[in-house]
Amino acid sequence: MKRELGIARCGLACCLCSENDKCNGCGSDKCPDNSWCVNKKCSIEKGISHCYMCRDDCKKGLLNKIKPYSFTLFIKRYGEDKLLDCLEANEKKGIVYHREGINGDYDDFDDAEKLIDFILTGTR
Repeated sequence: MKRELGIARCGLACCLCSENDKCNGCGSDKCPDNSWCVNKKCSIEKGISHCYMCRDDCKKGLLNKIKPYSFTLFIKRYGEDKLLDCLEANEKKGIVYHREGINGDYDDFDDAEKLIDFILTGTR
């Protein structure tokens, strides 16, 4: 885990991304999706660094996917450091952010509350 890369504006975990060997995270302007990212554009327009800082219950861009949406809700409730701590602990338990391609253990959910519980406990 590259904790220093933290969490992307949309809630994705740059710190665990399989692309982080060639990307320095969402805040670096070197993200391959930098030019079209709806969440980055919106948060810049609102003057906030991350979607979790917004009061709206938004599903724009990547927030229409369960993982970034749930990670954003998690941070709103518990804070970014708690999410990073949980992701790091879960990684040590063998929970995988990306397997083949972009899917991993956090993608096997269709309910945000169940995913948030999985993040907290590392168990299903």
